[in-house]
Parts: sequence; C-alpha cells; structure tokens
Amino acid sequence: MIETTTTDLVINFSYVLAAALFIFGLKLLGHPSSARKGNLLSSIAMLIAIVVTMFDNNIVSFQMIAIAMLAGSILGVLAARMIAMTAMPEMVSLLNGIGGLASLFVAWATVETNSEFTAFTMLVTFLALLIGAVTFSGSLIAWAKLSEHITGRSVTFAGQAVFNSLLVLVIIFTAYLFVAQPTMLAGVSIDFNVVLYTAMALALLFGIMLVLPIGGADMPVVISLLNSYSGLAACAAGFALHNNILIVAGSLVGASGIILTNIMCKAMNRSLSNVLFSGFMPVTNNDMVIEGEVKPLSAEDAYYVLEAAQSVVVIPGYGMAVAQAQHAMKELQQLLEENGAEVAYAIHPVAGRMPGHMNVLLAEADVSYEQLFEMDEINKRIQNFDVAMVIGANDVVNPAAREMKGSPIYGMPVINADLAKNVFVLKRGMASGFAGIDNPLFFKPNCRMIFGDAKETLGHMIRQFSD
Repeated sequence: MIETTTTDLVINFSYVLAAALFIFGLKLLGHPSSARKGNLLSSIAMLIAIVVTMFDNNIVSFQMIAIAMLAGSILGVLAARMIAMTAMPEMVSLLNGIGGLASLFVAWATVETNSEFTAFTMLVTFLALLIGAVTFSGSLIAWAKLSEHITGRSVTFAGQAVFNSLLVLVIIFTAYLFVAQPTMLAGVSIDFNVVLYTAMALALLFGIMLVLPIGGADMPVVISLLNSYSGLAACAAGFALHNNILIVAGSLVGASGIILTNIMCKAMNRSLSNVLFSGFMPVTNNDMVIEGEVKPLSAEDAYYVLEAAQSVVVIPGYGMAVAQAQHAMKELQQLLEENGAEVAYAIHPVAGRMPGHMNVLLAEADVSYEQLFEMDEINKRIQNFDVAMVIGANDVVNPAAREMKGSPIYGMPVINADLAKNVFVLKRGMASGFAGIDNPLFFKPNCRMIFGDAKETLGHMIRQFSD
C-alpha cells in the first residue's frame, strides 16, 4: 500500500512538473529571441509526460517505446533538415493534422477496448473523435491549398450552406446515438460500430467542408485555428482517459491557439465566426478589377535611389520565401547601413502563409530582432522613410483596404507602404496575391515595379554597391 501511494505521488509530481514546463515553454515562445528555449522546455515536458504515463499504465514494452521514440526523432530531424522554408506552412498544417489524427485514434481505441462508460465519458470521447477528425481532414485541405495541389481560392457551390447545415444536424443526431448507445431506435436494432464509423466519416467530411470555402487570404488564420483544434481534441481525449497532463497540455494548446487566432482576425478586421462559418453563408461575388499604368524600374536604377536613401523599410511577404531572398536582403541591409542608412523591417501579423512566417525567415538570415517592427509601430512613421521595399508581399500592403469600400479586404489593417516617399515592389509579374484581388499600390505615382526573381534583383543591387 505504501509503495502504491509513493508511486502515485511521484507520477502526480511529474505531471505537475511537466505542466509547469509546458506553461513556461509557452511563455518563452512568445518572443523570437527565446522561442528556441521555449521549444526545448516544451519538448522536455512532453518527454516527462510520456515516460511517466508509460510507467503508470504499463501500456507497451519499453523496447517498443524506445523504438517509437527513435523513429519519431529520426523523422523529426529529417523533416527539420529537408523541408524548405517555403514549405513550412504546409508542414505545420500536416503536423496539426497528425495531432488531430492521434486524438481520433485515441478516441477510437477507447471505445473499442472498453464496453461500459458513463454518459460523460462517452460525450468527451465523441468530442475527441469529432474534433480530431475535423482537424485531420481540415488540415489536409489546408495543406493541399497551401501547396497548390488544389486552388487556394474559396471553393463554393450552390446549396453549400444548406448542405453544411444538414451535415451538422446529422452529426448532432449521431452524437446522441453515440452517447446514449441505444440498442433499439424506432423498433430498429442499431450496431454501435455502425454509429462509430458513421460518426468518424461524418466528422472527416465536416472538416473538409469547413476549410474548402476559406480563401487563401485567411490561410494563416486557418492554420492557427486548426492548431487550436488539435489541442482541444487532445484535451477531450484526456478527459476520456482520465489523464490530467493530457488535459492540461491540450487546454494550453487550445487556448493559446484561440488567442493567436483572435489576434490574427483583428489584424485582418475579420471576426472568427466570419472565417469559421464561411461555408454556411450565401455565396457572393466581390471581384473587383483595378486598372492603371505601372512604372517599371531596373535594379540598376533602383540602386541610385537606395544609395542616396537615409532610411529604408523592408516589407517581406510570401514571395520572399519562394525566392529564398532573405539572405540576400540581409547582405543588402549591411551595405545600406555601411552607407549610413537606417534599415527596418515591417512585419504584418498575417504576412506569409502561417503565423510568424516572416519572423522565421528573417531569423534564419540572422536579422536582428530589434530591427523587426510590428505593423502599428511602423505605420506611425512610414511616411518618413525614403524607400519602402516590398519583397513578395501583396495583400498586406494593399491600400484598397483603406480606400475602396467594395473591396473584399476593405477595413483590414495593412502596412501603409504607399505613404513612403518611394516604393519599390519586387515581384515576378502582375499576378494578384493569395487573396486573389488586385492591388492599386502598383499604380501609385510613387511606386516603381522591379520585375524578376527577388533574390536575383537584390543580387544586382548588392553588386552595384560593391562596384
């Protein structure tokens, strides 16, 4: 009896320690300079939680645990080394999906290996199954959109809102059957396995239908939201298994994901319900065509303006990731500073295709954190910059958000690049951004378009400084 009590005490203490490390790790993840330490603390916490849980329940042999950990470590190292920075949003989507799939399997295994449950346990098990499946299938659709295996635009069809509403009603009815586990309904015998597999299929379909109508401009929000879903699924699985650390970890991920999602929605002047329930709203057509005359400029001519500039603000976007131009920009930054110019980077909360995408890219190029400024801070003084260099960004510098009430992004806070004295837009062509709308910035009198690969364009400017 004493030995059992001591074991329980050690297990609970280990869970408390893991929970504390999760919280401190999450706190450190809030700033780029401490994010690596936060990742390390969270990893240690997860290792403690897994090892203690295995000791607690003696689920499988320690040889199998060691093999699984080794296989996971190898896959993690390979993914970190081989996945390009341009594919990082897709990778994050898949990781969210795997988290949801794990919760789905846990819920499935829970009901397959036990026969007697309370109504509460069946309810939280169904929630783990539902949210896990929605996260998994929704993340696959997000991955397909981000990797352009399917169109990044909103996918809609006639009667979509009605279909989705009926789907929700059927899921609710299936939840009743799942929780109540009736053997007879209206005189018809029902096999619980039929209910289980039907619930899984409906949940997977629901995840697809939720993400399909969400357009490319909302992808960073979707990734953050799916991350929150994976945490909520884990939390529900924790209640089903009566595992405290899984409840704590899932709650932390779910809550932080929701908070980040809310921050990003505010940055886009969108409500969470507007993004989340776009598949339940009538289909509308907001296409607007903006016409004007662009003024192209060569990299060599741009050099003369930069050489005389006293202040330059760089506004990066997904195009910089595609061109892998962050290292070239860092080299140009050093030359500009040696020439006496101030260089700052303006980071929009939804620039790129996942939260913090631009911060990760610039950190890879060893750009100082002190030179990164948020949108609100840079907008207060952007009119004082001699040059605003827009590298691969589009929607986050679109002045239509301020000037055109009919625009789909009207009211969205953007970086006011057009207010700088000179604007250089480094872009391959005149294609619209991921949101699929035109940008009147390109036709402003102070804007010059520098067409071509951003990395090559910056290389030309660097050689001009070096000559």
